[in-house]
Amino acid sequence: MVPVPTSSARQRQRGYNQAAVLAQALSERLALPMHPQALRRVRATPSQVGLAQRARRENVREAFAADPQWAWGKRVVVVDDVCTSGATLEACAAALYQAGARSVWGFTLARVILKEERDQKLRL
Repeated sequence: MVPVPTSSARQRQRGYNQAAVLAQALSERLALPMHPQALRRVRATPSQVGLAQRARRENVREAFAADPQWAWGKRVVVVDDVCTSGATLEACAAALYQAGARSVWGFTLARVILKEERDQKLRL
């Protein structure tokens, strides 16, 4: 289990990383190891709030890096609090795959549907 890392500024502002809190609870409940050091944020990103799906993907593109010594050949569960567009989970997965992870799964507590996604589904 690997929590989505937050920027140091955001963590100082909040006082904690909500993804790490969730990952720790899941790790204990499921008896799976948690490795917060396996994934790190290599650049701070603006908040995703209010961004369209394409802008969200661009915002977090290459924002994360994974440690190949930890990720190589592993099955990884990336934990975040909320999934809106999936852009953050995809960026984390890309970094882990680049570091040699065998498979990457995403786990979130909540799922939000963007207005543009909802409108597109209604047209179908």
